[in-house]
Amino acid sequence: MTIRKAVITAAGEQHAQLPLQSLVTADGRDRTVLQTTIEQIAESGIEEIALIVRPGMSSAYLDAAGLTGPDLLIIEQHNPRGYGDAILRAEEFLGDEPFLHLVSDHLFLSRAEKPCARQLIEVAEQHDCCVCAIQPTRENEIGSFGTVGGIPVARETGLYEVSGIIEKPTPTIAEQHLIVPGQRSGYYLCLFGMHVLTPSVLRELRKRRDASSNDVFNLSGALNDLCQSERCLAYSINGTRCNISQKYGLLLAQLAISLNGQDRDLILRELVQLLAIQSQ
Repeated sequence: MTIRKAVITAAGEQHAQLPLQSLVTADGRDRTVLQTTIEQIAESGIEEIALIVRPGMSSAYLDAAGLTGPDLLIIEQHNPRGYGDAILRAEEFLGDEPFLHLVSDHLFLSRAEKPCARQLIEVAEQHDCCVCAIQPTRENEIGSFGTVGGIPVARETGLYEVSGIIEKPTPTIAEQHLIVPGQRSGYYLCLFGMHVLTPSVLRELRKRRDASSNDVFNLSGALNDLCQSERCLAYSINGTRCNISQKYGLLLAQLAISLNGQDRDLILRELVQLLAIQSQ
């Protein structure tokens, strides 16, 4: 398996403006969220990217992407039917190739030398199958994420055989169906917002699209069906996801980036000063 292509989904009604926002990178450069994501993808060896956007937003995204990086194809999602439908809009672009997929409302911050995407790609290429990036997540937060059930892979660190995926489960459902051996009490393995997907996933998405002409369908359901028929893995990335769609999400992401960057001491001084003022 060789991963050359990536798909970024950015057509959600509540999230469409997020990738266009600006931030300061760890090395002090002004970049849009989209540019930051594209740069990380390029560092991971991706050559071509399809970006799925809302109708009428192609120009704004092209401007936000900048002029350098992998080849970029922008596809507008007319008559949208959800997340799974957005991925299917890149079907012609993908052909019969496996691909990297990322959501646009997360920033991915690596704690290793390799970007999060590169970590995931290497696992997928080694095992030649679909691999979902995951992150241990507190029980009170799992209602915002797809959550994975499975068992650890022998002699591998942070790698799991997926037995099922449930989109935004309640804690009760998670306790009944998604307990993974070795996890801390009250924590579950939630999707990270990044996957390496095989062409088989597109087949499962087509089934869901064709079953009804109107229903919204998501990726988690297709992945859950896929793992019943072929091998799917989940990998705990050495990094963290910053969900910029949540309240103060972009602010918290900027702080996380800055505290791991060249201006760390400046940011810490400013935070201490703000806290001192607030305590007066």
